[in-house]
Amino acid sequence: MKRVCSTQQRFVGNNTPPKLVHGPRARFFVLGQMTNSLIAKTAMDQRIAEIINPVIEDMGFELVRIRLMGGQTKTLQIMADRSTGGIEVDDCADISTAVSAIMDVEDPITDPYTLEVSSPGIDRPLTRLKDFETFEGYEVKLETADMIDGRRRFRGELAGVEGDEVLINVEEGTIGLEFTWLSEAKLILTDDLIKEMLRQRKASGDINQDDFDEIVTEQSEEE
Repeated sequence: MKRVCSTQQRFVGNNTPPKLVHGPRARFFVLGQMTNSLIAKTAMDQRIAEIINPVIEDMGFELVRIRLMGGQTKTLQIMADRSTGGIEVDDCADISTAVSAIMDVEDPITDPYTLEVSSPGIDRPLTRLKDFETFEGYEVKLETADMIDGRRRFRGELAGVEGDEVLINVEEGTIGLEFTWLSEAKLILTDDLIKEMLRQRKASGDINQDDFDEIVTEQSEEE
């Protein structure tokens, strides 16, 4: 097993600020059962999450997402964070060491694989209901497992959470999507988001904001 530890701290973005769209609240009703798989998508992801999550939590971190990727050599990607936000390279290395130990004991993956532990990054995936409250007011891309009113993809400004619904301001107005309907959710990298992340890191003493005197902007790739 090969291990890779990293944090994602590349400060790039686009020039599109968050935009609040005013309009009526829309609710959708969907037939069939939907299950949330934002943290662990497949049955194997879920099994590994059950193994490593207690270890990560005991270390004071939270599991954000886990993916076992295929290929000639499999890659186990783990994203972790602190409950208060902010995780460093040394933290990733500590998590990697602890996860490797429990994985060697439980041995759920029979083939060789590479373990990658990283921070969620600035344009992070949103995988827990509380994430949608934390990042209210920022731009996001959401995707549902099934078609809802003829579409699966939604892009707009997060408007918080109401019960088990994620609220998002889109061109038509404010809509509510059940959390369990979501299959993908990710922040869109904007200057406002970058500045807020820098402010938080500076406030916590993790970085010196003077080290980042220029924001490089580029067109983000549509997913």
